[in-house]
Amino acid sequence: MQISLTARHFEVTPGLRQFTNTRLEKLQKFATDIHGVHVVVVQEKARYEAEITMRLNGSQLVVTESHGEPGAAIELAADRLEQQLRRLKDRRTDHKGRRIGAPDGEGTPEEGDDLGDEA
Repeated sequence: MQISLTARHFEVTPGLRQFTNTRLEKLQKFATDIHGVHVVVVQEKARYEAEITMRLNGSQLVVTESHGEPGAAIELAADRLEQQLRRLKDRRTDHKGRRIGAPDGEGTPEEGDDLGDEA
């Protein structure tokens, strides 16, 4: 996964770059089709705003968070991005189990279903 970090109006420390890479690499377990991640951290007065853009197959996720510290802003944005990836993964796995043309709940009969053995 390609991770790029851009800082505006301040310098990126090696520790912040390392923290960003390790935190965002954890997100690979939710999606295997990640093409790239771009992190932009902007300092505005005493606040840092972190914007994370993640490119996936067929979609792009964008999250923005702000905090008084750049690392905390990246952590908050990464948490929200993780929530979005979890929802995306759930949607993807839910759709795989459904039969084409069958309305919700009318797939294959499950164990314990009454199959019409009425007398």
